Amino acid sequence: MNSSSKSNSNYHLGLPENSALLLIDYQPQPLLGVQSQDRTLLLNAVAGLAKAARAFEVPTILTTQAAQRLNGPLFPELQEIFPRQESVDRTSINPFEDPRVLNAVRETKRKRLLIAGLWTEICVNFAALSALEEGYNVQVIADACAGTSPEAHQLALQQMSQAGAIPRTWQQLVFAWQRDWERTETAQKLNQILRQHGGAFGQVLTYAQAMGNTRENQGLQAPRRGLRPVGMER
Repeated sequence: MNSSSKSNSNYHLGLPENSALLLIDYQPQPLLGVQSQDRTLLLNAVAGLAKAARAFEVPTILTTQAAQRLNGPLFPELQEIFPRQESVDRTSINPFEDPRVLNAVRETKRKRLLIAGLWTEICVNFAALSALEEGYNVQVIADACAGTSPEAHQLALQQMSQAGAIPRTWQQLVFAWQRDWERTETAQKLNQILRQHGGAFGQVLTYAQAMGNTRENQGLQAPRRGLRPVGMER
């Protein structure tokens, strides 16, 4: 069964068809200032989010700030995901004050704008508040953002939420995009992304696939209810 037979009625969860993604300042120098969460986890979340946007064909705008003079280039992990796309390099702290960024967002013709970037309390915060003023339905991907301290990150999320933005995690977002595993055109792609970037849940998917392949190859049946793993017998 494909997506055409599934309801798209739950607008508040978000659909890939009405969403655009703005990725802000994923560059080396801002990353050095991150103190609100583990940087490796941040990079993992950003990569998972970006790959999901590509898989679900969500228009994505990449923007950097002073790449040549101050902050360095876009993370190579992101550039590999969007190899033919150039980031909009700007001087303005607020991405929405650069006409190129604003025009790129408008050209998507999507009214739900997903925002993630560095740092939460500055560029992400300013962009989210400006997007709300422009009339966009704004969702901030909280675990793909980071700030200069846990307090700065949390206060910025509170400010954006109070202004009308909705905070989400990247996995919450992509599950809302998928909504049903019978949507076969994206299910396999999402499974692959989750195996790579989904942490413990990704490992569960890898294990389930391996066990399914083993049973199929060996002609084994699933254990009967009540049987225990070896070493756990009473």
